[in-house]
Amino acid sequence: MTATLVSCLPTARRLSGLALLIAAAALTGCATPQPHDYTAFQRAKPATLLVMPPVSDAPDIKASPAVWAHATAPLSEAGYYVLPITLVDEMLRENGVQTPADAQEIAVPKLREVFQADAAVYLKVLRYGTSYSVIDSQTVVDVEGRIVDLRDGSLLWSGRAQASSAEQQQQNQGGLAGLLIAAALKQIIGTSTDAAYGYAATAQQRLLGAPRQAGVLPGPRSPLYGQVPGAPR
Repeated sequence: MTATLVSCLPTARRLSGLALLIAAAALTGCATPQPHDYTAFQRAKPATLLVMPPVSDAPDIKASPAVWAHATAPLSEAGYYVLPITLVDEMLRENGVQTPADAQEIAVPKLREVFQADAAVYLKVLRYGTSYSVIDSQTVVDVEGRIVDLRDGSLLWSGRAQASSAEQQQQNQGGLAGLLIAAALKQIIGTSTDAAYGYAATAQQRLLGAPRQAGVLPGPRSPLYGQVPGAPR
């Protein structure tokens, strides 16, 4: 009898551990996502936004201008007045600011004085471009952003979004050799044609468009102004 009990102990322990894992997974699956805190955003009520030139960790020199070019449209559609980036770029250059890093180092009071905007949008490109990886090549644009009140320097919102060619890819049936050739061709074509430019538009829409869960709040020109995404009505 003793031998039988001893031989059953490992099985019992495994079953007990499995039960704990299942219970933990169930609790995790039932957890309710925490709502985004919009207190500062709602209090500030920004109407005019200044989009700063994006800084970039990506090696592609086209990353910053491509992401900047696609930043104003989603914010305008969300109900904000957004200063034209051509005007912003010209004013920065006239004042000796030549790089995005230098632009994002400008003090908040100075930005408020020069541009008269309510808040500034700071963007950072984490990934941009087409990369080769053994049997596939992917084009990825990954961007993070934050909105800062230019009247007191407080953080109103922050978020991150990306877009990738992997979202549209279908399984290739050409065998390993076909996969390798296709991956190399996609990398060459994607790099030479700047395929990431189109994905930058999608990433910016996901990051700055409204209404979106945990995204930027709709602006004063939007019919959804005053509503919080995901909040009960």
